[in-house]
Amino acid sequence: MPNSLQNILIADDHDIVREAIARVLVADLGAEVRTVADANAAMACIQEEGPFSVVLLDINMTGMKGTESIGKIAAANRPGNVVIFSGTTNEDFVARAIEAGARGYIPKTQSLASLADAIRLIVSGTVFVPFTNRSAQRERPASDGLTDKQRDVLRLVSRGQSNKQIGIELGMTEVTVKMHMRNICNRLGTKNRTQAAMIARDAGLLD
Repeated sequence: MPNSLQNILIADDHDIVREAIARVLVADLGAEVRTVADANAAMACIQEEGPFSVVLLDINMTGMKGTESIGKIAAANRPGNVVIFSGTTNEDFVARAIEAGARGYIPKTQSLASLADAIRLIVSGTVFVPFTNRSAQRERPASDGLTDKQRDVLRLVSRGQSNKQIGIELGMTEVTVKMHMRNICNRLGTKNRTQAAMIARDAGLLD
């Protein structure tokens, strides 16, 4: 299984992330994709269904205990691949994760369009780490980098709500929501609403 792509498990506690990535991977890779929302569910899924070709493992979701959890899940998923999946981490952690059994690191800032290519490389036997001598951690945006209204918009985006639904809940027009999203993406340096929500969540801006 390490050198063939049959199935993928996405383990992430963020609904919009799981749904968006699953759609892309089914369309681009034609693989069977399963999704779970926490580390315990990921382990149970592997134990019940057998190893997956690739497990995308959010390192910040419920039940994760750093490299200890990565090692246990990687061992359970052998000979398949486990890849850590995060918006904020650093070279030291990635190195320790690989020592624990991970086959690389895919940042949540990576475009969805290139995600399938990264997974193909991992399945082919490549340890995928998209940085070299610099930290992979995005600097946390300043706490006052987003307005309260912008954070409210992002919270609802992270719950999978549409611009229309957000407008109704926050008492603003759909056009105003789109304007806020454009400003949010510009401030966070992201390309779309999904990426902005992931970065904001991982940086603690939605707490």
